[in-house]
Amino acid sequence: MALAGLTGPARAGRPIRTPRRRRSGLGRWAGAALAGALIAGGLLTGAPQASAAGLGQVTGFGTNPGNLAMYSYVPTALPAGKPLVVALHGCTQTATDYYNNSGWAQLADRWGFAVVFPQTGSANNVLSCFSWFDSSKDTRGKGEALSVKQMVDKAVALYGSDPSRVYVTGLSAGAGMAADLLADYPDVFAGGSIASGLPAQCATTQSAASGCQNSNQNLTPAQWGDKVRASYPGYTGPWPRVAIWHGSSDSTVAPVNATELRDQWTNVWGIGQNASATQALPGNTTLSVYDDGAGRPAVQLYSISGMGHGLPVSPGSGTTNCGQSGAYFLNTICSSYYTGLFWGLDGATATASPAPSASPSPSASPSPSSSPSPSPSSSPSSSPSSSSAPLGCWTDNNYNQVAAGRAHQSGGYAYANGSNQNMGLWNLFVTHTLKETSAGYFVVADSGCGA
Repeated sequence: MALAGLTGPARAGRPIRTPRRRRSGLGRWAGAALAGALIAGGLLTGAPQASAAGLGQVTGFGTNPGNLAMYSYVPTALPAGKPLVVALHGCTQTATDYYNNSGWAQLADRWGFAVVFPQTGSANNVLSCFSWFDSSKDTRGKGEALSVKQMVDKAVALYGSDPSRVYVTGLSAGAGMAADLLADYPDVFAGGSIASGLPAQCATTQSAASGCQNSNQNLTPAQWGDKVRASYPGYTGPWPRVAIWHGSSDSTVAPVNATELRDQWTNVWGIGQNASATQALPGNTTLSVYDDGAGRPAVQLYSISGMGHGLPVSPGSGTTNCGQSGAYFLNTICSSYYTGLFWGLDGATATASPAPSASPSPSASPSPSSSPSPSPSSSPSSSPSSSSAPLGCWTDNNYNQVAAGRAHQSGGYAYANGSNQNMGLWNLFVTHTLKETSAGYFVVADSGCGA
């Protein structure tokens, strides 16, 4: 795809092409008027279109200095106190395009949350890109960034959304803006997801945008982290949890941007750049997890081998499926689904669960089976030899413990059945040993399961 907004051609000698024409390889750059700022993901030629009846425009959401339009999708009879997701489209796309194809509306229906779809247009940028590269528009209290913040405030007031569970996601230029918003408003956003995007505040002028997009900036993790810290000086609250999605064959936004994003947000969290766990996921996807030191994932990096530039989706009717494929909506893996798990959005629906074959346990998990067989020494018995002997003992990740009926989840956390002990986040990356001391009563026994 082409970039928008920079002065001067980004690629001399390349033919000008219309932004609606799908292109392979590195995006063809338009001339002086079209070259420059991030293109992002979405020339939507031929993408399947779902009915937009459920998508409505909201007006009067604030002073709107960024000249954006606000659209939202709210499931029928959504109760108050539910999460809110802000989803930012790519260049040449609209809110309707992202609503139709990204899968977020499907997940909103399943799990119960509202979605705001901000929309920019050609009046702001010739290719309708969010201005992730312009410090007069993408910084706290200014321009498009402030407009999105005002949308969040409006949605919280209209839908009763939980202000402590607001998340932002985006594709390409929308992902670049999402990263900026996480840095600008860590007091607003509890988490973010950046698909085929760039680090927060990589470029502060249009002339620097193409360099960020195409090449290594050779900054240390601390230098990347400083860009976030400088976006809201003096902030001392919790930082958002960040998911990063990138294809290894992305020739529009170089894959090094994913590494730089990882360096940036792990440094912000004060953790190292070595993954605490890795996992193979569908669609040739490798997930690397960076936990916060307390066993909770703070940063997750999803690398999709062979995927080009776009948002990973996976159409279908299965639990792990979502979205519609099309130009820059690439049929690989449902990134929205796995991002939702990471944020804990599925906490409203305890029965939602992926098939074990589609969600293998991380290599660091002691027992990857979703239905582990107890060892002979600890096999359950309906008639224990003594009243103090456990009926059974199982070591597995929290997700599988819930799936096997030894624990339950609420609000994204797992709790042992019977004792109701908090086991931490309901996911594949937190592992505990559960001991059944009486029928249906389980206790956390990480120190051992001896009688």
